[in-house]
Amino acid sequence: MSTETDVLVLGGAGVDTIVHVPELPLPYADSYMIRPGITARAGQSGDFVALGLTALGLRTHHLDMLGDDPEGDLVRALHRDHGIPLTAVPQPAGTKRAVNLVGPDGRRLSLYDDTRSRAEDRFPEETLRPLAAAARHAHVVITHPCAQALPVLREAGLTLSTDLHNWDGVNAYHEPFALAADLVFLSTTALTDHERTMRDIAARGRARAVVATAGADGAFLLTDDGTLTHVPAVTPPAPVVDSNGAGDAFASAFLLGWLNGEDPARCALYGSVAGAHACTVPSTRAEGIDRDELLGRVAESAGEPA
Repeated sequence: MSTETDVLVLGGAGVDTIVHVPELPLPYADSYMIRPGITARAGQSGDFVALGLTALGLRTHHLDMLGDDPEGDLVRALHRDHGIPLTAVPQPAGTKRAVNLVGPDGRRLSLYDDTRSRAEDRFPEETLRPLAAAARHAHVVITHPCAQALPVLREAGLTLSTDLHNWDGVNAYHEPFALAADLVFLSTTALTDHERTMRDIAARGRARAVVATAGADGAFLLTDDGTLTHVPAVTPPAPVVDSNGAGDAFASAFLLGWLNGEDPARCALYGSVAGAHACTVPSTRAEGIDRDELLGRVAESAGEPA
């Protein structure tokens, strides 16, 4: 089947306001003087996955709902500036937004505005179906109304990936994504037993691989033969300044290998290198590692000849 797009990214478009704080958790005080300042910039999970995929040379199209507001304009400008095709369905409730508190060690705490969607929101099928028909793969962000699009994507014959982020393994909202995807990413942050959760996803869903990222402790990879392996962390090439977008960079680079038929362990190395790079990029910038730099660092990490 001829395709125009390697990856259709659904959801996760929005604006983050970045606030650098002296420590996390932040003790109560009447006021704080903040440096280097407070910055609003486009870039939530779907934006960063689309950005990462595009930087790696994959043909990418992003679909989400955006408001007719200044935040929506920032998202549109980000895609225009990076040459990422964007289909924006009008969102009367406004563009998604969040405040990210970033500590000196690069850790973050995100505060999401939960008023920027409505229960009745849907991607129009006359918009979704042609985009799905033109794509090889869909990466589905867990923002509303992406769950309602899963049957259409499956009907179109696409393989699917998703990122459950800090799922606790219990919240029912995440389950449709976890069980529909061929490739599932999540974080170990809220899991008491990451292996049990990973195996449960594989047993009840259709995942061919499940990846649980663990920050400085690397990641864990469960493949469809039931093997669970630890993926060591990669040393960042520069000081860590911000973890915003690291998981999205990991997923983007993993998908580069996955769509090229690489071994899952090799894909995980791609992801680790890209995630480490993302931690060195200040949150005020939108920047993904490119393919040549990624492959060079992968070869170096694997001890391969240049």
